[in-house]
Formats: sequence, C-alpha cells, structure tokens
Amino acid sequence: MIATISNKNLRTYFEEGNGAKLPHEQLSKISRILSALDAVSSENDIKALGSGIHKLSGGLKEFWSIKVSANYRIIFRFEDGDIFDVDYVDYH
Repeated sequence: MIATISNKNLRTYFEEGNGAKLPHEQLSKISRILSALDAVSSENDIKALGSGIHKLSGGLKEFWSIKVSANYRIIFRFEDGDIFDVDYVDYH
C-alpha cells in the first residue's frame, strides 16, 4: 500500500484525481503504476510488475524505479510491506 507520496502533483492526482499539473499524455500510465504500487505487499509483488522496474544504486540505493517515459520515472522506497516517498522525477 502507498503510505507516502513526496511529489505534490503526484499526491494530488492519487488522492483527488486531479492530474492538471502532470503531463496529460502520461496520466494513464501514471494511474496504472500508482494502482499497482498501492496493491504491493512484498518485494516479489514489485518484481512481478515487469520490465522497466529496477532497484537503484548509489545515493538512491533504498529506492526502486519504474519507467513512465523516456525521461520520467516514478521512484519509491519499499519497507515493511508498504510504499514510501513516491516521487516523479526527470532522469535527464
């Protein structure tokens, strides 16, 4: 289950359905990703989400990343069965 969302625009979309401040062409995929993350309860569930998801390294080694588009990712931490610090970032 998603416990915390760091990105204000992502949080507004998840909680209120208002995606006005997110790229319109990505809303469908963002919605699918957030729904899938909200259903996660184990690391195996995360891995089962398929390609485009991987564990990060370096300063973000506690985070996972899911590809939204060529430049954008949703990153998050997984701890004790819940999803924390969900963020929407531009990698490039």
